[in-house]
Amino acid sequence: MTDATIALTGRTLGALLYYPPLSPQNAGLLEALAGSGWELEWPAVPELYAAAALIRTGLAAPWFDALEETWQRLFIGPHALAAPPWGSVYLDREGVVFGESTVALRRWLGQQGIAPQRQNREPEDHIGLLLMLAAWLAENNEAPLDDLLEQHILPWSGRYLTLLAQGADHPFYQGIAQLAQATLDSWQRQRRLAPALQPLRQ
Repeated sequence: MTDATIALTGRTLGALLYYPPLSPQNAGLLEALAGSGWELEWPAVPELYAAAALIRTGLAAPWFDALEETWQRLFIGPHALAAPPWGSVYLDREGVVFGESTVALRRWLGQQGIAPQRQNREPEDHIGLLLMLAAWLAENNEAPLDDLLEQHILPWSGRYLTLLAQGADHPFYQGIAQLAQATLDSWQRQRRLAPALQPLRQ
């Protein structure tokens, strides 16, 4: 697994799971994903036909018209989220946002001298933020990357992505969940990572 591979896939998936689909950060990504053949060149995971088909379906009519509304429902609310995107919801004993695992991540970031770029002072353990952080580390400071993945992403990401696929009710985010899981599995396999074993809520 090369630095460039994690940088590309982490930045792409992180943006898609963090920013609204029609935001400037995602405009070019949606255009690329709506096209054909990109799954053949996706780093680390050569066979993603089912995920790619779901993503393309979700970017075509009539699904495209519901894309922004679906993002709002999945990531903002106002109703309970089918798949909360923050790690502490799954890792903390109380299953709360800004829980003990968020504090541990914040401490770890401080030890690494990292100040994450967040919107609206939300928790640092948002899946999109963490994937973009992994991409940044892959490009700028690879030494802490495996620790980030083993301690702060992989212990809960599988559960989150399973719930996202189940609760999305939209082919685009079902496909993104499948793509993200396959990519993280590939990172873990090729880097020979051993994620911390932690009991999960939800």
